[in-house]
Amino acid sequence: METPEDVTRMRLVGGNLALDFVNTRSGPPAGAPDDDTLTSYSDLVAWGVYAGALTPAQAAALRRGSRDDPGGAEAAFGQALRIRDDLDEAFRALATGRDPSASVLARLRDDEADALRHARLERDLTYGWTWHADGTLARPLRPVVHAAVGLLTTGQLDRIKGCGGCRFLFYDESKNRSRRWCSMDDCGTAEKIRRYVTARRSRAAR
Repeated sequence: METPEDVTRMRLVGGNLALDFVNTRSGPPAGAPDDDTLTSYSDLVAWGVYAGALTPAQAAALRRGSRDDPGGAEAAFGQALRIRDDLDEAFRALATGRDPSASVLARLRDDEADALRHARLERDLTYGWTWHADGTLARPLRPVVHAAVGLLTTGQLDRIKGCGGCRFLFYDESKNRSRRWCSMDDCGTAEKIRRYVTARRSRAAR
């Protein structure tokens, strides 16, 4: 059984559900990731609760469903990894001033069509898409895909950035668009320490 620590190792710093999903892999700013939070379908469900995409009751139902249909859970997990790869490619391209590939955008279109096929329009202050009645094993992916399309179609794309200290992506909501780090508590602090050590060595060498 998954524990909260398994999926809370990585902070939710993306500012968007889809970016937080991409950030379930960590590593240096360039090159391949070196750590992955998602290693199984149960991890995917636990992350959905942690990120606010699933309620505990929905997660419990999905866990029961995965035990009844392990093949379906494996397929849903494979779909999750493929979607994460596509979102990583799309948003990392935008963060470096490039356009996502047509093939990635086509798959995302199809994923969004599938997500909306399982959604309902429900009213809060306004109407919005919800997946409260969706009991399929791919349920954790629906709001992630929808958040990605929402960011691509209504967000300010030049605010999508990559952290200067790791591979995390984030949506920069600062007024002057000057955010450089996924989190000042992590990479920002590490950079401050690096500068401090460099400055001390420079002074000592004089």
